[in-house]
Amino acid sequence: MTDQEPVLPPLEWIRVFEAAARLGNFTAAARELGLTQAAVSQRIRNLELRLGTRLFDRQARGVSLSTQGEAWLPHVQAALAQLAHSTANLFEAPRRKLAIAASSSVIELWVVPRLAEVARRLPHLQLSFETIQRLPDYSRTEADFEIRFGEGSWAERNGQRLFAEELAPVASPALSTSNADDWQSLPRIAVSGPRIGWRDWAIAMETPPPPVPILRFDTFVQALRAAESGAGVLLGSLPLCRPALEEGRIVRLTEKPLRMEAGYWITWPRNRPAFAEHRTLIECLTEAP
Repeated sequence: MTDQEPVLPPLEWIRVFEAAARLGNFTAAARELGLTQAAVSQRIRNLELRLGTRLFDRQARGVSLSTQGEAWLPHVQAALAQLAHSTANLFEAPRRKLAIAASSSVIELWVVPRLAEVARRLPHLQLSFETIQRLPDYSRTEADFEIRFGEGSWAERNGQRLFAEELAPVASPALSTSNADDWQSLPRIAVSGPRIGWRDWAIAMETPPPPVPILRFDTFVQALRAAESGAGVLLGSLPLCRPALEEGRIVRLTEKPLRMEAGYWITWPRNRPAFAEHRTLIECLTEAP
């Protein structure tokens, strides 16, 4: 007599568990899945009875994963992701058009150098780009993908990190050579936006307060062009500056970078069905050109 294969619980119960575990809240899971809070609680209870173990610890202020639930969660998420990917590859019709929303700097400095690989691997795909000028603009876009700066956590969105952010002072070779002994006295270039600025850099590096920047731009790519021209020192994003560094248009002024927890992420709506080109496009945008 052979052992019988274990009977899996209904997929709907497992999806409810994943949402509740990821969000840490039955009410938030109910909102995401279009259920009532009572329906979520009932499905979790049914799942626990089927498995014969407690998946959540109920507390006065909410719920938290039990040891068993915490151990099971990554396996559930990996299985659901693989199921979604295989379903898209086998049954979804190819997407002909996709839209990406991002800042002009990320589009020019990160996405454009990788478009040749996108065209090679997805020759049928037509891409359009929407430039995001300010953070509130994200609420008005309906793009398939949004490239955002942050720590990877946005309500109702999934994401994958494009690159980890590292910052270091950079300047044109001519400017750095003329002041090689004391670059701290050189004029500064600043960029408006979510990245840290020169004052944060000085605090992190335990150096004296920097001079007030003589130039301020609202896009990083404009600030980079100013640095390349010799107008001043820029606190540069090393991943975005890599081509300029490799081509010698700018040079680093310090060896020690400031590594940030935040970075750039490609994100997409959590409730939008997967499609066959999804993973390939993300692979193209996360790999070196």
